[in-house]
Amino acid sequence: MSTPQQNTIRHYLQFTDLSADEYAHLFARAAEIKRKFKAYEKYHPLADRTLAMIFEKASTRTRVSFEAGMYQLGGSVVHLTTGDSQLGRSEPIEDSARVISRMTDIVMIRTYGQDKIVRFASHSRVPVINGLTNEFHPCQILADIFTYIEHRGSIQGKTVAWVGDGNNMANTWLQAAELLGFTVHLSTPSGYEVDQAVAGLRSAESYKIFKDPEDACRGADLVTTDVWTSMGFEAENEARKKAFADWCVDVAMMQVAKPDALFMHCLPAHRGEEVSAEVIDGPQSVVWDEAENRMHVQKALMEFLLLGKVA
Repeated sequence: MSTPQQNTIRHYLQFTDLSADEYAHLFARAAEIKRKFKAYEKYHPLADRTLAMIFEKASTRTRVSFEAGMYQLGGSVVHLTTGDSQLGRSEPIEDSARVISRMTDIVMIRTYGQDKIVRFASHSRVPVINGLTNEFHPCQILADIFTYIEHRGSIQGKTVAWVGDGNNMANTWLQAAELLGFTVHLSTPSGYEVDQAVAGLRSAESYKIFKDPEDACRGADLVTTDVWTSMGFEAENEARKKAFADWCVDVAMMQVAKPDALFMHCLPAHRGEEVSAEVIDGPQSVVWDEAENRMHVQKALMEFLLLGKVA
């Protein structure tokens, strides 16, 4: 293994923080790291490195994938929740960043506003990873695209249908499409559209908007969705159920997609709401591979942020 020098701190706060070439490297590394994992080959490039995980939003998959992944790379983990550290409440975010980054080698934060993680990163001496914010979820889209590549090859030139809320997942899919050369078909209920200013797109060439979710799925290579009510929006749950009633990904939607189209969902899923049981438990669903791949792509990401491009 080579030992490249890392001269500047790189953060991963949104999908656009890396280039297309760097993503190609990450996907190749994720495949190799996953191969080692499946073959029980010990691989400890991050021995003596410590990951701090800060959770203001709870998560099963994010905690397990980062924690297990860091241990598998030979490192250790410090786990902080709102009971241990409330960003910007017990002390300024900037001060927390200065202290935590002096004691650890890399930080993952799962919180509400993107502004919090940006402020933290701007005062951190070590790389900071976005584990999820209200605006973006780059690690999930990293896993989703890697999963597509595993099953179908390059995503360049393909069509991804997003059915549901114009949320952090939708924002990140739009960024990925513009950067990696594929198209997103967006279909959201009225009042729940994507805020295109948040995604920060340079043009509208990489996405199309559809009022009818079935039309969005027509000819798609991948159909994907998310829960109707994300964490932090629970008070809107009943209103959202009514507004999203026609945005359940069902067999009819999958039938108008390409015959070999995949279905993805970042989980947790509510069968009978955003997706039918027939779809998520059906032969086109790759949600369990997708969930596992969070761990493998995040291992590749942490390796890259700490060691640079490893051959």
